[in-house]
Amino acid sequence: MGKQRPDTPREDFAGPEAGPEAPYPIMLKGPVIKGFGRGSRELGIPTANIPPSGLSAYPDLESGVYFGFVGLKVTDQTRQAADNSKLTLGESSADGRSKQSTSGESTVYPAVLSIGYNPFYANPTRSIEIHILHHFHDHNFYHSALNLLVLGFIRPEYDYNSLEALISDIKTDCDVARRSLEREGYQEVIGQGKEDGKWLRDFTWWQSWTEEQVRQVEAEEVGKARGGKNAPDGGVDATAGQEKL
Repeated sequence: MGKQRPDTPREDFAGPEAGPEAPYPIMLKGPVIKGFGRGSRELGIPTANIPPSGLSAYPDLESGVYFGFVGLKVTDQTRQAADNSKLTLGESSADGRSKQSTSGESTVYPAVLSIGYNPFYANPTRSIEIHILHHFHDHNFYHSALNLLVLGFIRPEYDYNSLEALISDIKTDCDVARRSLEREGYQEVIGQGKEDGKWLRDFTWWQSWTEEQVRQVEAEEVGKARGGKNAPDGGVDATAGQEKL
């Protein structure tokens, strides 16, 4: 059993007010692959998972919950949805949800993510599970390209006495990530012309990938992910669809 979540109030923000400090930003990238099959179905919090191989560059990175931005190599369907919304990252909507910024062939979104083993499910392998903080219209990002810019740490990973307690903490994580990323010091990091902003929108690495390679990596990760406790039966999650918080 993993460490239980302490019975203490949660902080409203994560990370320094002025913006990210070393070791951030942390840069990870990869194709969106199948996950554990519980993000949308069991938790109501869909995720876009990328292969954890990039973590080898950060051997001392603590398992836990983080926040940052993702650059997504979008399809025509996703781009049309973004154009229709006429939103810009950093603005506030009537319902308080974060909004996205479009640029060329990529779109940048705020995100909250888990890096680790998720003690509640006792995952047998480490994973990167990303929840994009944007309301999508049931779009499937399966085998899309994703750049991840991690800007700060929210909390360690904990075990929970119930699924409801886990979901409640994840919802708080989402709120903390939104508020933290709306601060000027974090918005500036991904601005047009900034090196980190350019990196988020750069998908030249994706040109060397083939569909066969993506499926091979995916099959390897799915094979490693089988098992664990509290695991739902059947299937694996391959979407970062409509937010259900």
